[in-house]
Amino acid sequence: MTVSNLPILVQGLCKRYGARSVLRELDLEVHRGEVFSLLGPNGAGKTTTVEILEGYRDATSGVVRVLGLDPSTHPRRLRERTGVVLQECGFPNHLRVGELVDGWRAYYDRPRPLLELLELVELVDEQATLVRRLSGGQRRRLDFALALAGDPDLIFLDEPTTGFDPEARRRCWSAIENLRALSKTIVLTTHYLDEAERLADRVAVLAAGCIRAVGTPRDLTRLATAPTRISFTVPTTRQGLWCEVLQRHRAGVLGDRVEISTTEPSTVLGDLLSGLGELPDLLVAPPTLEDAYLGLVATERVSAP
Repeated sequence: MTVSNLPILVQGLCKRYGARSVLRELDLEVHRGEVFSLLGPNGAGKTTTVEILEGYRDATSGVVRVLGLDPSTHPRRLRERTGVVLQECGFPNHLRVGELVDGWRAYYDRPRPLLELLELVELVDEQATLVRRLSGGQRRRLDFALALAGDPDLIFLDEPTTGFDPEARRRCWSAIENLRALSKTIVLTTHYLDEAERLADRVAVLAAGCIRAVGTPRDLTRLATAPTRISFTVPTTRQGLWCEVLQRHRAGVLGDRVEISTTEPSTVLGDLLSGLGELPDLLVAPPTLEDAYLGLVATERVSAP
């Protein structure tokens, strides 16, 4: 893919406030039609990065191109082609859902049709509902509808499911996956590692103002140094073999469950199955994106200036 076709291109991005560096030489590419997630602890520089991309904050130095435009010099043209879902938005509570979305559409030259918007965010049944009567999850999906009103090429989602119950989170995930089906480019910031693992095509771990790693969730998971956890229930007829298992693999026992942590899961499983036979309730938990993330953030904290 050529540079001109990249929705987002960042090279050597720095942001300083006096002597304090918030972003340090960031290089970043976001590809067309992908969900790209920015991960990082509080203070890592995620919000600053996104605000520079959106044109709300200027870079100190470096190259930033969003949809081929410099956000600092073409903010209005850029906003006509982007949608933004903030952590919190205020709505006029006296309006109905359809009225609000239709009014928002009027700001754009080529808006997406009203019913199509409501279908994308699964709010068709709430079209005549007063905004003040919406649940938290429904209000968040209404945010999505407003961000999509102008049929943008690029969408920024800032912590879209913070504070939601599991059902509301799943509904919002469904709305985001509907956007992916439209080949929209999405930049997602989130503190939920399972959310990034579920939704993102690629993720970037940002810590102390630096990009620590970029890749697919699977790619980053391979960077994890955490062990694989193997656990199972030993049948009562085989309790005599526990001691050998404990000694050979340094296993731990909690009640009737045995747990083993290992960096060689295939070898350990082969040994267990040959020695104990069938293992009831066998669970094998390899390292996760969260394990990789925690390792990357910890490394960056140690090495950060």
